Amino acid sequence: MTTTKKNMLPPGLVNNLQEVLLSRKGGNSNTNNDEQQQKPDAITDSTETSTSASDENDNSKPVVLVTNGEGIDSLGLVYLVQALVRSGLYNVHVCAPQSDKSVSGHSVTVRETITVTPAEIDGATAYEVSGTPVDCVSLALSGALFSWSKPLLVISGINRGSSCGHHMFYSGVVAGAREALMSGVPSLSISLNWKREESQESDFKDAVAVCLPLITAAIRDIEKGVFPKSCFLSIEIPTSPSANKGFKLTKQSMWRSAPNWLAVSANRHPSSAAHFMSNQQSLGLQLAQLSRDASAAGAARRISAQRQNVEVESVGAIKSDTNKVKKYFRLEFINKEQEEAEEYLDFKALDNGFVAVTPFSLCPQIEVDIQTAASDWISSALQVEQ
Repeated sequence: MTTTKKNMLPPGLVNNLQEVLLSRKGGNSNTNNDEQQQKPDAITDSTETSTSASDENDNSKPVVLVTNGEGIDSLGLVYLVQALVRSGLYNVHVCAPQSDKSVSGHSVTVRETITVTPAEIDGATAYEVSGTPVDCVSLALSGALFSWSKPLLVISGINRGSSCGHHMFYSGVVAGAREALMSGVPSLSISLNWKREESQESDFKDAVAVCLPLITAAIRDIEKGVFPKSCFLSIEIPTSPSANKGFKLTKQSMWRSAPNWLAVSANRHPSSAAHFMSNQQSLGLQLAQLSRDASAAGAARRISAQRQNVEVESVGAIKSDTNKVKKYFRLEFINKEQEEAEEYLDFKALDNGFVAVTPFSLCPQIEVDIQTAASDWISSALQVEQ
């Protein structure tokens, strides 16, 4: 029997949150009362929207939160959520960035307003957030957005591109899983080693099929209390997921792509350069001075949108100096030739066709006992699934 932690919020606040969530999905007060009185086996008779809202209160299924780095419309996330919903085993919630934040690192949005908009993913309760993956996970676990206390598992992915080696520090998808661990929630990050000249969209479906047994095993053992503690697992899926050679426990390598900064001419392309700079989130540095519209006094503001939004308020200020000359640069990463490396390192195992599973703790160096515990769990989990 699956259980979730008791909601520690005041009952009145919980009811208010439920009413707000239902009303933003097109319901009304009568619908809210009716759904609270429904039994779990009667939920299937409701509409898709009502089902998603009602499932938020369904304690018979484990709650799984899904986020990612590339944005809520990315195929990796969509295919993963669809598979989790189809299984019928989980109460699936999604809180993901509106746009690509795949190299935002562990950045958070401060002194800025975050907008949260309902999103349409059949069978799941979903929101898109105008922030980073860390913002998404932090907000979802705060109790301000969802009525449940904490999910059983947070899954961040599936990302387009490897997060091996030093890329882990830049990776938004890894940061989403790390933020969950910092909040005491077990988590997985999942990436597909996408190669432009080889990969195709159907590879994401194959990647989902590869990682689902590990997700199932993780949820089962979290409920039993035997899932490795004090670490999250980074799952790296090879370029041809269906042809993988199996799972291999790995360690983080020192591999990284070479950063290459390119000057962008503002004289030749003034509008495109400004547009590029205002939309980039490279390495988690948000160029807030190009987007803030707050007054110099730093007065609080609300952002209006055509769609209904849930808002987290903050204040911001801007200083203007038209006499300063601005320069524009664009960062690109160039893949370096891989040197000979040990088979147990993440990028080497991935390059050899294995699904690389790397445990990460919040400490700079992962402890031997965490590595051993992760190794033992992966071995036993795969044996059970087979």
